[in-house]
Amino acid sequence: MKCPSLLHTVIPVLKVISLLTAVVSGDLGQKQKKPPNIIFMLCDDAGWNDFSFHGSSQIPTPNIDALALNGIVLNSYYVSPLCTPTRGAIVTGKHPIHLGLQHYVIMGASSGGLPLKERLLPQYLKDRGYSTHLVGKWHLGHSAKEFTPTYRGFDTHFGYWLGKQDYYSHISIDGKDSDGNGCWGYDFRNNSEIHRNVFGQYE
Repeated sequence: MKCPSLLHTVIPVLKVISLLTAVVSGDLGQKQKKPPNIIFMLCDDAGWNDFSFHGSSQIPTPNIDALALNGIVLNSYYVSPLCTPTRGAIVTGKHPIHLGLQHYVIMGASSGGLPLKERLLPQYLKDRGYSTHLVGKWHLGHSAKEFTPTYRGFDTHFGYWLGKQDYYSHISIDGKDSDGNGCWGYDFRNNSEIHRNVFGQYE
């Protein structure tokens, strides 16, 4: 089976940026006075047939279906098989190999993250008058505050910085990194602050 190219990810991101620029600058017509609201959903490990708008009769997804049917569905939006490279490509429009993120994911003991020299999609959106908010997983760096979402163009972030966690306890148990170090701990934040009010709740 041929593996789809990540180029399919990068090109739609660039098209989205171009479309937003056109909308805000008025190139799509004078009737468009206000730029559209944008909700971008990235679902890790979701299969094609995991949504009822794709024909699944086993998993009803009425709210996602409504968003899809009233929005834009990117049916050829292929990603890397790992979280960090995929996220890096989406927010920069670059292939992960040009970001140094192509090899693996960012672990709890990892230093660095998405290079700070990169300008991200939320920063471009803010230049166009948008407010930008991230809900859920970040997974693009956490070892210094400069790598975290609210320093990379998001006005707010409600979620977690690492790659996975228990949905109720919000404890992340990271595998071992290349040096054999493992990490675990509570990982849920409201912006940059630890948010313990959701302990025991499904979030």
